[in-house]
Amino acid sequence: MFKILVAEDDAALRQLFCRVLSHKGFSAVGACDGQEALEIVEREYIDLIISDIMMPRVDGYELVKALRQAGIEIPVLMITALDGFRDMEFGFTAGADDYMVKPIDVKELVLRVNALLRRARMVAERRQTVGDTVLDYDSFSVTEKGQTAVLPQKEFQLLYKLLSSSGQIFTRQQLMDEIWGYDSATEQRTVDVHINRLRDRFRSNEDFEILTVRGIGYKAVKHREG
Repeated sequence: MFKILVAEDDAALRQLFCRVLSHKGFSAVGACDGQEALEIVEREYIDLIISDIMMPRVDGYELVKALRQAGIEIPVLMITALDGFRDMEFGFTAGADDYMVKPIDVKELVLRVNALLRRARMVAERRQTVGDTVLDYDSFSVTEKGQTAVLPQKEFQLLYKLLSSSGQIFTRQQLMDEIWGYDSATEQRTVDVHINRLRDRFRSNEDFEILTVRGIGYKAVKHREG
């Protein structure tokens, strides 16, 4: 179940949005302003944020800017009573993903929430986070504690495959078929060579490890979730 955070200082409107989202199958949690929203994000996993702009303490612009500066890419749908292009431009520049102007049609709100979640899933499928380690499929890169390294294509694909199904055991043949292709003439021991290289490269990584399952193949185990 997706968890949606609604940051809105109007209590009646906040409760309405949460009630509609809950009715549509989402888990909804409310925040009275941007400051409370940031506190919730720090302690809970949130899939999407719906945020008013004009709020006390921390407003919507400051909220989304703080999230993006912290490297948090949660989709944000901004809601405002302001109807000017400059306000919309400012919201997108701050890092918002979508924008709605009050009064809000709750049916349209749900449609936009679903669209943003679909878009986020499409991006997430090309990126995987394990603790402090981030794998980016588009660049074959792995970032650990702020340091990024580009891996050889087969090594990256092998690591990505194992971590995508953490705990699942793969035979050497399954990995060969998946990474090298069914028609590959490459020997199965090539998998062992690549596994050993990955182990050497990530020997000090605290987020995951690659284990040998004797007589069968390999599996990856996550020590920390993303």
